[in-house]
Amino acid sequence: MLASSAVGHAAPQLTQEIPIPGATRWDYVTADTRAHRVYVAHMDRVEVIDARTHQPVLQLSPTPGVHGAAPAPDLNRVFTSNGSSDSMGVFDMTTGQLLETVKVGKKPDAIIYDSLTQRVFTFNGKSNDVTAVDAVTLKVLAASIPAGGVPEFAVANGKGQVYFNIEDTAQMAVLDTRSMSITSHYSLAPCDEPSGLAMDPQERLYSVCRNAIMVISDPSRGVVMGQVPIGKGADGAAWMDGFAYSPNGLDGTLTVVKEGPPGQFVGVTTPSAQGARTIVADPELHELYSPTADFKEPGDKDHLKRPAAVPDTFKLLVISSPR
Repeated sequence: MLASSAVGHAAPQLTQEIPIPGATRWDYVTADTRAHRVYVAHMDRVEVIDARTHQPVLQLSPTPGVHGAAPAPDLNRVFTSNGSSDSMGVFDMTTGQLLETVKVGKKPDAIIYDSLTQRVFTFNGKSNDVTAVDAVTLKVLAASIPAGGVPEFAVANGKGQVYFNIEDTAQMAVLDTRSMSITSHYSLAPCDEPSGLAMDPQERLYSVCRNAIMVISDPSRGVVMGQVPIGKGADGAAWMDGFAYSPNGLDGTLTVVKEGPPGQFVGVTTPSAQGARTIVADPELHELYSPTADFKEPGDKDHLKRPAAVPDTFKLLVISSPR
């Protein structure tokens, strides 16, 4: 990878590839930064990787059509969004044992655990709503909170708010975890079809968009603060060490974004790996993790069509951030 002098630091470096057996289909990757574990949603299972040793330590299964996992360390549980069965899986964090399956909305995609209320929220892409579940009793508290469109990735601030992209209307939605209601929406224009989302310590939000830009917004004011060009095919975003990251899967690049003068954002795009479109960070270890595979041929960048993967080549990239 090339030096990123324009954003004030050296580019992140690919330091390791962790092979993961099984099908070459995946979606979100999430992290428990206290336990330094990475959760890789992987078709019908979730692979759990120890971020310190870079070794697989657990597998959560069955998770039919899983899109994401939400660890709840205070409850020793992990929750999964099972898109093929319209359900949420509940697993023991230590043993990986399936404890319960809870029915939620149609095609749950993103999933978030809110430690403040001890509630889990699934963001359901086909029913255009959010389901709220008590993470302790596993009782459904709100079966269908209208999202106002197709919900995508979500982040929680730990203070009672969850922010999530709405893909088809290019908006940001704000969910109050106490009242279990949507309190506001605001436009992310000029973003088209926002998917991946990250949040910085100031609670500014970084949405990656189908039209190859990242928009930065302030939910406290409900406004877009800036935009930065990225590559094509991003489906995730991360924040670490003062930078936002966009993994551009179709282009095989990684865009690093930093604020220059207040309210002005700049980015540098460097080579990464084709297919690496989702990402998560462990700030204490100063590492990023992005799943991908090897591919038979390039994807169609004009139509954002993902390429066909070579069987048995699924892997997790470990990318170190210079400090």
